[in-house]
Amino acid sequence: MENFRFSAVAKAWEHKPVEVKPMNVSVPTFFGRQVFTRERMRDYIAEQTLEQLFDAIDNNKPIGRELAGSVAIGMKKWAMENGATHFTHWFQPLTGGTAEKQDAFLGFDREGRAIEEFSGSELYQQEPDASSFPNGGIRNTFEARGYSAWDPTSPAFVIEDRLCIPTIFVAYTGEALDYKTPLIRSIDALNKAATDVCNYFDKNVRSVCMNLGWEQEYFLIDEALYAARPDLVMTGRTLMGHASSKTQQLDDHYFGTIPERVTCFMTELEQEALKLGIPVKTRHNEVAPNQFELAPIFEEVNLANDHNLLIMSLMEKIAHKHHFRVLLHEKPYAGVNGSGKHCNWSMQTNTGVNLLSPGKNPYANLQFVTFLVNVMAALNRHNGLLKASIISATNAHRLGANEAPPAIISIFLGTQLTQALNEIENADEDKGIIINAKKEMKLGVSHIPEILLDNTDRNRTSPFAFTGNRFEFRAVGSSANCGAAMLALNAVVAEQLIDFKAEVDALIASGEAKERALFKVIRKCIRETKAIRFDGNGYSDEWKAEAAKRGLDCETSAPLMIDRYLDPASVMMFEKANVLTLQELKSRCDVKWENYAAKLQIESRVLGDLVKNHVLPAAQRYQGVLLDNVLKLNKVFGDEAEAMTKEDKLMITKIARHNDEILRLTDEMAALRKVANHTEDARERAILFHDTVVPKMEAIREHVDELELIVDDELWTLPKYREMLFIR
Repeated sequence: MENFRFSAVAKAWEHKPVEVKPMNVSVPTFFGRQVFTRERMRDYIAEQTLEQLFDAIDNNKPIGRELAGSVAIGMKKWAMENGATHFTHWFQPLTGGTAEKQDAFLGFDREGRAIEEFSGSELYQQEPDASSFPNGGIRNTFEARGYSAWDPTSPAFVIEDRLCIPTIFVAYTGEALDYKTPLIRSIDALNKAATDVCNYFDKNVRSVCMNLGWEQEYFLIDEALYAARPDLVMTGRTLMGHASSKTQQLDDHYFGTIPERVTCFMTELEQEALKLGIPVKTRHNEVAPNQFELAPIFEEVNLANDHNLLIMSLMEKIAHKHHFRVLLHEKPYAGVNGSGKHCNWSMQTNTGVNLLSPGKNPYANLQFVTFLVNVMAALNRHNGLLKASIISATNAHRLGANEAPPAIISIFLGTQLTQALNEIENADEDKGIIINAKKEMKLGVSHIPEILLDNTDRNRTSPFAFTGNRFEFRAVGSSANCGAAMLALNAVVAEQLIDFKAEVDALIASGEAKERALFKVIRKCIRETKAIRFDGNGYSDEWKAEAAKRGLDCETSAPLMIDRYLDPASVMMFEKANVLTLQELKSRCDVKWENYAAKLQIESRVLGDLVKNHVLPAAQRYQGVLLDNVLKLNKVFGDEAEAMTKEDKLMITKIARHNDEILRLTDEMAALRKVANHTEDARERAILFHDTVVPKMEAIREHVDELELIVDDELWTLPKYREMLFIR
């Protein structure tokens, strides 16, 4: 009987690069071609309507249904000219991906004749089934009503035959059932809080926007090999597989020449992304074999998040055309680097100033230090919450591994910046603060002007690192909706800035000069954030022990990390910032726990299936071959066969022991899974899966991986790491 594994490997090697036709035009010519940008709106919408629309978007005003009706007319005309026959509200439910319900541009006139129609009400609002998406108990199955509502700050776009309208998604009772709604709320909260603090330095600042530059890491695997691995198909990761002799130890893949087949995939992906206005800029090989990275130019955080979700969808569609499958799981292969989605985050004023970039003079650097230490203070206050925002069943495999940030949130600043903050903290207040007419300032601190020269090194072990003019949140997982991390980050910084301003204003009201008041509160923040500042090796056991001494959140159980959303301080912070209510927080925790348990339930069932239908039959067939050989040798050579059969007998015994242990552990895993499945409380169910089922899965894998080395290669039915990781 033919081994399906070998036919899959042969098919994978037969796949050739798929030719991609060049655009034959400059990038600016086709960039955003499929997006209803402001520039295109001018060609399809009346000037008066445009002024009202832009005023509403720019000044955060509600858009009335009458205005939406006028916009819909032009939007439909543009979309149909670009091949659209349907429209859809494109939203972000708590599944982590995107969702859409497609409707045709179809209606009837008074005479009953079919017409192409798209009304303002259809643009403004739709009604997806709110009970069929994760909702954490907010909606009962019989309470199906939910609403998606147009987000005009993120432009509509055409993909294939449909007009996609970015929207929020809320329950009939008003609670957010998505990531976009609280993300937008957090943007509003931080905008106001940061603007108020900016006005200490520049009264011309009217708004502050948050920018995001994500770095999307991913693996590619040939689709023939993917199809031959049921665990990859159903869970996104390999539940078993012995390490290949060669993996990433030579560091030869990182930034190496991109294979031709992959280049063709990347080229088509970039072309389609650019048409949709996604400013992709960087591509390269990552550390692990067949691992790659894609990164765009920074954008406003809400739009950047939309673009990241869109690019993940594009990757999967285009990879299929090139006979690849994209693996966005954080840890698809054991023993090699996992994949993250580094979120580079910064704040910028309407006057063009990056608040996390050192200024051109000491006074500007005081503003920079103000925002720097407030971000540090925010993370220090809500250390566990930021970890909860990025944890998942899939990211739990990656965090703490040797290439990923540890499951402890700390901040890396670099030697020079750390020294500057130390000098500010220890400066002699009696020397005072002198500011002349040109706003030059002396703090009695020599290093403040030198921040201009900051060339901070990078620390890949830090989950939250300052990298010169932004913070890089490295702990976010590759498959995640980065809105979850960004809304938490925005909210905690907003709360901190509000409290910072209250302290400064109180000092000013007591007669303190503004600059001295700022300086005093900054120094207080610097002293209070020492615990979270760490520039060393985050992988070391010494750091884990030190972090615990400092009082940082060192929890390693994913279900227990989620508890931090419901800490009184977290609830108060989210409600104060008007980002998430207590009910919404509870629902999100339930969704996270349910998702965690569901993923592990699937994994354990798939593992049991693979063990019983692939691993044990292969092991038993090989055991039979060895037994047959022993019997034949004994028959031919009699007593002389004892020495000849010694190794075979040892191998037979090894296989029997591994088989017995695998069967025992698999039965125990199934029994524990049933106990967890019958536990009604979502949190307790997730904890049971983590504490009881996962250890059995890990133990089963150890035995299976040992068998993979023992069993005759021709009898092993599942593609091996050496075959999956090195296909070109």
